[in-house]
Amino acid sequence: MKKKSFPLAKVYGLLEPGPVVLLSTARRGKNNVMTLSWHTMLEFEPPLVGCVVCGYSHAALKATKECVINIPDASLADQVVACGNHSGRDIDKFAAFGLTLLPAAQVQAPLIAECFANLECRVLDTRLVNRYSFFVLEVVQAWADDDIAEQQTIHHRGYGRFMFAGETRQLDSKMR
Repeated sequence: MKKKSFPLAKVYGLLEPGPVVLLSTARRGKNNVMTLSWHTMLEFEPPLVGCVVCGYSHAALKATKECVINIPDASLADQVVACGNHSGRDIDKFAAFGLTLLPAAQVQAPLIAECFANLECRVLDTRLVNRYSFFVLEVVQAWADDDIAEQQTIHHRGYGRFMFAGETRQLDSKMR
């Protein structure tokens, strides 16, 4: 198979790390939610997640050191994209896009009821924040719907292209 040069600006679409999530924060009595696709698992136990958080949510996360990673299914694709296309500085995204807030158990940021899983997080490491906006989060409480195995997640491929998770296969693997 002949290969050709591939644009460096499009590499992230090849290495998409996982499902698009909604990261919620709370600061000074105001809740916000942002669409996040640049995240990665860093450790199994305790569960550590690394993520790049920019813009309005960056300031809230840096100040409060806590958030919730809400994992939506494909039925929320329009709301996920809308949250990514608007700033929380300008609108209340929860009201504008029909997302229901639920109280978290260990952090001030809200859970999103429509998402099938919610991960309450605290910032564990900020050494890469100033240079890369990269936060290391520790999941301190996790919530999931009973039918978690049946959920179809959303994956960002770049430039407005999304893929929806399909068939799940069990393979003979020694990976955790």
